[in-house]
Amino acid sequence: MKIETRSIDFIPVEERHGKARHLFPVWFGANMHLTTLVTGAVIFTLMHSLFWTIAAIIIGNAIGALFVASHSAQGPQLGIPQMIQSRAQFGVIGAIIPLISAMFIYFGYLISSGLLGAQALASAFKIPLTPAIIILSAATFLVVLFGYDLIHKLQKYFSWIFLIVFFIVTIIAFRLPVPEGSWSPGGFDPILFMLGVSMNAAWQLSFAPYVADYSRYLPVDTSASGTFWYTFLGTVLGSVWMEVIGASLALAIPHYLDNPSSHLAHIVFGGSVVFPMFIVIVLGQLSINIFNLYGAFMSTITVLEPFTKFRVTPLVRGLFILTITFLGAVLTIWGQNSFMAIFSNFILFLGYCLIPWTAINLIDYYLLRKGHYSIKDIFDLNGKYGKVNWVTISAYIISIVLQIPFMKTSFYTGPIARILHGADIAWAIGLILPFILYYFPMKRKIKSSDSSKIIINNEEVEQS
Repeated sequence: MKIETRSIDFIPVEERHGKARHLFPVWFGANMHLTTLVTGAVIFTLMHSLFWTIAAIIIGNAIGALFVASHSAQGPQLGIPQMIQSRAQFGVIGAIIPLISAMFIYFGYLISSGLLGAQALASAFKIPLTPAIIILSAATFLVVLFGYDLIHKLQKYFSWIFLIVFFIVTIIAFRLPVPEGSWSPGGFDPILFMLGVSMNAAWQLSFAPYVADYSRYLPVDTSASGTFWYTFLGTVLGSVWMEVIGASLALAIPHYLDNPSSHLAHIVFGGSVVFPMFIVIVLGQLSINIFNLYGAFMSTITVLEPFTKFRVTPLVRGLFILTITFLGAVLTIWGQNSFMAIFSNFILFLGYCLIPWTAINLIDYYLLRKGHYSIKDIFDLNGKYGKVNWVTISAYIISIVLQIPFMKTSFYTGPIARILHGADIAWAIGLILPFILYYFPMKRKIKSSDSSKIIINNEEVEQS
């Protein structure tokens, strides 16, 4: 298998391959890991009702996945990575603003997921944590170096492994003794339910910055609905399944979250198969960390490209990925203790910055330009999209600021979130506001721009 030669550039028609159905194992496997399971356990500990926890998991993931799958459908049509599409809305230079947030988020998840995987690897082979971090980082580097095709192939195999193993886990988890009435729909708390839905929607929206990266090689005539539904079903089924297991284990096992990987390996399966279970956990964390490293690489290149115009050869690709991997490993080793909690909160806060980006990107693609973009101008500082689009920047910044009163984090609770007893609906505000702040001003700008052009020999020309 050859090293991927493309990075943020357009994928020519003759290099397109694959089918929409290949996206299902990509996004199913991307959610079948310990981090997703822990998310479900955390939500249960907040809601204390298994019935309403599962309802919140299903509804929240479905809402968030609607937006994620809509981004995925852009890939075959445009043939470029997700975040570079932002240049059509923000301008070639202006797109760096949401890209910076995306880069920090990639690094944050690279570190946190890498640490969980390294802990499982250390437990499986009885080795110190630091060597385990280095080994897992090296494996992630090798997969991302080869790139798109290897990622798709591995996710397919991983998905089958996860499907078999977690089918067994599910049976065992639901046979564990639980308090009487645990499945009762009584005790509904609308505030906690809203919090659970919000956490799950935000989980799905975290995939938005890179989802089209894995559909951009599909043929141009790939069905948009097929791309949408295979992505939607893959990510929803994978995340819901794992979160429901996590919630069930948190109910059945006291202090489950104190050491989730150890509990999963020892209490659920028993001592005879602890090693294989740790390996499955490692593969799950490797699976998601491949996405994090690939996304960090693509975002870094996108930020630098307008200023350097360098060619991403296999050697350049390898050096960039190696540098990012090294930084991630160093930060993971450094952040094994209290730093990780602080850094995770910082990443969570940055997530709010990408929610308005999601709305702006989808509004522009589906409602304003209806999928019609000039790929050449996306890579041109002096092209039709300009260096900075202040309409977009203004809408983006205002949307972020207006989310603040609705935010709920461990270090800050907004006044409206406080009124709602801690329910965080900032993500919903960040999705709705751009419809007012971006759609109408940008619609006027596009209409004004179109009216200033005439067509000569099938080419747009500015009127003098």
